[in-house]
Amino acid sequence: MGLIKTTGLHHLRLTVTDLARSKAFYTDVLGFEVAAESPGSPDDPDVRKDPEQLYGGVVFQTNGMLFGLRPVAAGDDTFDSERVGLDHVSFTVGSRDELVQAAQRLADNGVPHGEIIDLTDFGIAILSFSDPDGVHLELTAAL
Repeated sequence: MGLIKTTGLHHLRLTVTDLARSKAFYTDVLGFEVAAESPGSPDDPDVRKDPEQLYGGVVFQTNGMLFGLRPVAAGDDTFDSERVGLDHVSFTVGSRDELVQAAQRLADNGVPHGEIIDLTDFGIAILSFSDPDGVHLELTAAL
């Protein structure tokens, strides 16, 4: 049997505890543009089960990819990168200088972040931080 020949990553969706807070983070801090938003309330259990209503969530268009938020997690739930599932999400930026600008933007918005790390063996530099639910995020630039 041959390989399944994929042509790229189509979309990624994160489960969040507070849609309004997460939407504000991704739009106001990261500058992502909303591509589609659920017409229904995320408080409605039927909406939260309906893919045609985006499960009550929102979808952003960024870097040629769709990135969504699904508001179905309990308010007291927390992200754990050391459990089965997601470790982190990395978004590409155009240059190392853009990482420097992003670090300043994060700082200006009170978002804790790591230092920019040059991973020369891999030809990239990274900047790590977390979203409001503690999901580990990273910005990556080619060196």
